[in-house]
Amino acid sequence: MEKIKELEILAGIVDDLKRQGKKVVQCHGCFDIVHFGHIQHFIEAKKEGDILIVTVTPDRFVKKGPDRPLFKEDVRLQVIAALDSVDYVALNRWETAVETIKMLKPNIYVKGREVLDNLNVDVIRNGDMQVSNLSSEEEAVKSVGGRLHLTDVISFSSSKIINELSTILPDETKIFIKDYKKE
Repeated sequence: MEKIKELEILAGIVDDLKRQGKKVVQCHGCFDIVHFGHIQHFIEAKKEGDILIVTVTPDRFVKKGPDRPLFKEDVRLQVIAALDSVDYVALNRWETAVETIKMLKPNIYVKGREVLDNLNVDVIRNGDMQVSNLSSEEEAVKSVGGRLHLTDVISFSSSKIINELSTILPDETKIFIKDYKKE
């Protein structure tokens, strides 16, 4: 089974699965460097239902720093698809998961508890107001009859790992990596 699907096709699959009585769980994020924390998050998320879908932020919307994401979206999709706990993977088309949640209609939308520490950082525009992206995602999942679940597993940060690594690399290595990425 090919795990990587277009959103429209995946929405049809989700409809069929839900008609069969399956509980569908969705996780969403950048997943630039998939690490132990992500794997634990996916395992815990899968325990909330029968089918785990992971949606991935497109390269053009990743705002984690210069030269990010480190790995392009096609690579990030393939890495996540290789995980046993993940049933389907799709590339999001929007800046946030809100529209994707409305399209896929998961029973449960899962984020890591560490997002609670980013409520003032991870904000989006909602009309004239700025609101927490998490509150917008929670509102979206509730609008389709689902609920938000926060996992409480060991947490790492891809951005922190990348930033720490980049400070210890010699300049010539950084230049090599940058040139390699261009190719």
